[in-house]
Amino acid sequence: MILDVPDAAIGMLAFITIFAGGMAGLQLYRLLPEHHLTTETRDVVRLGIGMISILASLVLGLLTASAKSTFDDADRTMRSYTADIILLDGMLRNYGTEADTIRKMVLEYTERARRTTWGDQSGQGPLEDKNLGKLLYEAAQNILALVPVNDNQRWLRSQALDIASRLIHTRLSLLANQNGSISPVLLVLMVVWITMIFASFGLNAPRNATVVGAFLVCSLSIGASIFLILEMDTPFDGIIMVSGEPMMSALDHLRE
Repeated sequence: MILDVPDAAIGMLAFITIFAGGMAGLQLYRLLPEHHLTTETRDVVRLGIGMISILASLVLGLLTASAKSTFDDADRTMRSYTADIILLDGMLRNYGTEADTIRKMVLEYTERARRTTWGDQSGQGPLEDKNLGKLLYEAAQNILALVPVNDNQRWLRSQALDIASRLIHTRLSLLANQNGSISPVLLVLMVVWITMIFASFGLNAPRNATVVGAFLVCSLSIGASIFLILEMDTPFDGIIMVSGEPMMSALDHLRE
């Protein structure tokens, strides 16, 4: 979300603004004097709007690529995160019964992380519960407190510490990037440009219900595209979310 405004509300606002621009263009035709509606004047307007159309297309493509990249990065990070959880549990399992308490902590952490992000508390953000962070740090400290008695346990303890450290780093990275990367200024500028384009279309279009219907469908489509872009830009919030299946798979492994 941008400025704590729901993505659907932003998409709807963009739709209304763009559609209003088209309707304003239709009305503007009736208000302008005749010498402002000559063929030469319209050609100049078309050239200017053509340049704005190119800029708006580039910005829309940039926003789409940025949102898709954010979503894909979050998905890859979450899959790597759950793989590290499974790997950490495997290291602790091989260490011996001395690590059973830590394994229970890792299981509790995973269950609560899944519930916080994809369960009843969905919408808070990835692993945002502060107590989860404390639990992960405590697990790392308990791994550090293990006293290995042979080379095998020393290696497993070292690997488990590295994985726990990586989990903490990944969790903090997810938290830092959960609010997306799309600039509100860039989004507003794109909507303004598209509104101007639709106003130009209205200025040059015939005045009938078909044109109004076309403006309605096109502006609604653009508003929907903006909604989808914002949804992908916040992959742990809203309708379009990173899949929780990898975390469920990790839970299945930990419960074995």
